[in-house]
Formats: sequence, structure tokens, C-alpha cells
Amino acid sequence: MKKTSIYHQPSFHYLLDSEAQEETREDYDDKQVVTEIMARCFIPTSITTTSWESFHFIGHEIRITEAMDCYGAVVWPSALVLCYFLETNAKQYNMVDKNVIEIGAGTGLVSIVASLLGAHVTATDLPELLGNLQYNIFRNTKMKSKHLPQVKELSWGVALDTNFPRSSNNFDYILAADVVYAHPFLEELLITFDHLCKETTVILWAMKFRLEKENKFIDRFKELFDLEEISSFPSLNIKLYKAVKKNRRSV
Repeated sequence: MKKTSIYHQPSFHYLLDSEAQEETREDYDDKQVVTEIMARCFIPTSITTTSWESFHFIGHEIRITEAMDCYGAVVWPSALVLCYFLETNAKQYNMVDKNVIEIGAGTGLVSIVASLLGAHVTATDLPELLGNLQYNIFRNTKMKSKHLPQVKELSWGVALDTNFPRSSNNFDYILAADVVYAHPFLEELLITFDHLCKETTVILWAMKFRLEKENKFIDRFKELFDLEEISSFPSLNIKLYKAVKKNRRSV
């Protein structure tokens, strides 16, 4: 009796072809969207005394001044991904008149976009970053935003009850872009997420995966929050998450 390999069966070929087509389509879609996201950024060719970049979101040119001597004062791709998501999903995640806080705001690009979308924005970061953060936010939202954004100091896990008392935490959204990387304050970051969240608060969080620490933090994060991956950009190694606090009675 002649033996027939399963690899010669049309159905198997069809399965392989379908999977290959799906991977090709996903890869193509990823590259298309990433190209669109990166096209929102314009870097001037002329060298000036101040390092700056121009971004285009919500029909505005947003000029961001960076500080190259500090990680927190540079625009990373995760911020562009989150800005693009906020702009293209403005109906589903409506920012108008919502109370929004960004942690690790850095240069302020995400906070600026949220503000231009109509949100009450509080942009937070470490004390040494607040001057540049305030400058960027003020120059890009003055006379353009419905609500004047606030800039506040927030050192993760430090004086949270004093500076952000739970009784006054009424944030509809917490925004975070690339806040998880190789630093020793990941437990404090988790405490901060938990402190700022109420049961109705939605976290929108873009993260670039670099080291094993990212995966470990995700596992810890899932102990307190229901986490949903809502978008992925393999070519950038970035994922976009939505999270809400777990119901304490079910934990």
C-alpha cells in the first residue's frame, strides 16, 4: 500500500498557506501603522542650541524640547504609539472633560495630546523634569486646549497620601508610556498605579519590551489589575494595554 504523507494533503497545505497569509497580513498591517505613526514626527535637519522635534496630532503641530542628558526628557516610540491610539480611538476613549493623569510624563507629548482632545490633564514626573515638562505643555496647549493642564511632582511610591489623597483621586484615565524599564522602582510604580486607581479608572499603557523585568512586572501587575492587550506592534516590540482594578471581593 502506498503511504501518503500528511504534508501532501491539500487541507494541510491550505492550513499552512492560511497561517502564512495571516502572518504576512499582520506583519504588513504592523509596518503600515508603524510607518504612519513615525510619520507624525519631524526632526529638523539644522543643528540648534536646543534639541527639539515636531509632532503632528489632533490637527496641531506640537513642538517638543528634549534634554538628551536624561531618559525622562526624550520622546520614546511608546509615547507616539499612545498618542496615535488616543487620536484614532477618540470616540471609544473619549477624553473630553475627563480627568486624566499621566505618570512618567517626560517631555509631556502624551499629556499635550490628551489635553488637545479636551481632557482635564495632570502631567506628573520627577522634580528635575518638571521645568522642561511645564515648558512643553504650556507652549503647546496655551489658547488651544479646553482645560489648562496641570504639572505636578510625582515620585513613585513617595508621599502619595499627602500629594494625591485617595479621597480626591477621581481619575477617569491613567496614561503611561514606557514607564517600565531597567530601574529599581518597579514595586513603587505598582503601588502608585494602585493608589491612583478607583474601580472606574481605566489605565492606557504603552510598553516596550526590552528585558525580562518587563515580563515579571506584567505578572505582578496582573495580581492587582485585569489586563487586556488592545494593540501590538511587533516591529517596535511595543504592546498597548488597557487595565482596570480587580474587584477586591473576587481576588
